[in-house]
Amino acid sequence: MRYIVVGAGAVGGSIGGRLHESGRDVVLVARGAHGAALRADGLRFTTPEGTRCLRVPVADGPEDVELRPDDVLVLAVKTQHTAAALARWAGRPVAGGGTAGESLPLVCAQNGVENERLALRLFRRVYGVCVVLPSSFLRPGSVTAACGPYTGVLLLGRYPSGADDTAHRIAADLEESVFRAPVVADVMRFKYAKLLGNLTQTVEALCGPVAAGTPAGELAERVRAEGTAVLKAAGIDFADAAELAALRKGAVEPRPVPDEERALGSTWQSLARGAGSIEADYLNGEFVLLGRTHGVPTPVNETLLRLANASAAQGRPPGTTSAAEVLPLLDAPV
Repeated sequence: MRYIVVGAGAVGGSIGGRLHESGRDVVLVARGAHGAALRADGLRFTTPEGTRCLRVPVADGPEDVELRPDDVLVLAVKTQHTAAALARWAGRPVAGGGTAGESLPLVCAQNGVENERLALRLFRRVYGVCVVLPSSFLRPGSVTAACGPYTGVLLLGRYPSGADDTAHRIAADLEESVFRAPVVADVMRFKYAKLLGNLTQTVEALCGPVAAGTPAGELAERVRAEGTAVLKAAGIDFADAAELAALRKGAVEPRPVPDEERALGSTWQSLARGAGSIEADYLNGEFVLLGRTHGVPTPVNETLLRLANASAAQGRPPGTTSAAEVLPLLDAPV
């Protein structure tokens, strides 16, 4: 199988880099300054083993790739870019007949739960991945994955449910590429649990590191509690904290890497890069949507969503919002 990684940032670059190192056929899809750096100098990939430049083939978009029947599309863009990416790839012809949407597997290696829903409109074969892969992308051409003994855990299965031979073949390639890759029939249970954890990303992006006993820690506790109440009201099954901890145990632990830059979660990184948009509409926004659908107030998620989107639009760096000033806003009358 050949892996076409659409979105070669922190997650996509780490997956593509590791697959390339294990001898798999990989194409990284990236545009702008990042794509130019990858084409000129290769992927500067830093892990606990060191830093190396990987000469992985790079494409600007679907027009640069002649699709084959053995291709796997790995979607690793932020959710706000998913619809556009799907539209560009779904109708592309595949050698031997048909289109990508009709015949190729699409793997959503992304946070949130909206990507798979969007994908299934255009692709017949959609796979969800619960991504546990602490990594960073702060400069064009460079990706860092500072964990061991595995680079990450990529739990995958068919969407909306099930498992098949393709999932097991993909998992086998990932397992030989320094990942743990369990295959499950209920991948969305884990993705909803991860979504709850992702709520902390918005807090740290706005307010900096989250620690117990601090205003940021209280803010994180409140947003997670609100998110849990929403999922229960919606009747959505999700894995518990112990199940997620079991995925990480003995597999994904912080390890020192050369010239490491301090980086927090992906939303923090988007603000640090000045990306201009963040994923909060599909993290906090998912809980706002579910809360409105099922009659559950979501003042914490609504407030964080508004502040995070304003920070992105205004180009504010991460960690410049005071959690102590945010907390009183949560109880203000609407």
